Amino acid sequence: MTVAHITGAARGIGRAIALRLAKDGHDIAVSDLPAMSEDLESTRRAAEAHGVRAVALTGDVTDQHSVRRLVTGTAEQLGSLDVMVANAGVAQTKALLEVTPEEYDRVHAVNGRGAFLCYTEAARQMITQGNGGKIIGASSIAGHKGFPLLGIYSSSKFGVRALTQAAAQEWAEHGITVNAYCPGIVDTQMWVEVDRDLGAINKVGKGESMKAMAAGITLGRVSTGEDVAAFVSFLAGADSDYMTGQSVLIDGGMLFV
Repeated sequence: MTVAHITGAARGIGRAIALRLAKDGHDIAVSDLPAMSEDLESTRRAAEAHGVRAVALTGDVTDQHSVRRLVTGTAEQLGSLDVMVANAGVAQTKALLEVTPEEYDRVHAVNGRGAFLCYTEAARQMITQGNGGKIIGASSIAGHKGFPLLGIYSSSKFGVRALTQAAAQEWAEHGITVNAYCPGIVDTQMWVEVDRDLGAINKVGKGESMKAMAAGITLGRVSTGEDVAAFVSFLAGADSDYMTGQSVLIDGGMLFV
């Protein structure tokens, strides 16, 4: 049985991915910040209800020692690390001329540095194990197109795409595939906050910004965490063994690139 670790799993897309991979039969390690412990334990219990082993670990993806503890803790408690889903991320909605260097650093610390640390620490563990593995990162529709008022977020998610391509080439010899998923507008707390902030900037009511953005979705609805998790299920399984270095849009048809 394979073991999957999902960061940022207390809620939203991360929780949906954890539950889908547990349903698929993976043993599960879930992690998030200590402040999210209660929600994280809820995710762990829900994953365990699928009949797999599940553990919850707290840590900060921006800190190398913390990420190393998440990786080693997973392997020690569940026996190995076969799938790493670097899902943790943050967004910021702000005009570029108003973004401070400190805000830039915060977004890139979580989305960029966090992905780098999760990728590299997972790769080290997988190489030591000698059985290959699957590393899966969270990019975004904003990793394919820079969006106004989401410029810093967009730049961080472009970086995940570049990291994914480079890692795929460097680690192929070890049997490790590296791919990323790129959601569009997802019905999660993060997008509630984006809608709120866009509304404040554009002086429109609650839900109006998301409604305007969603009007461009070909399939006619915003996505759910389960929509994204279904694709991550493919990336985590054997059917994706010949796929690496890709960052795939799961956006209902917003961008065609």
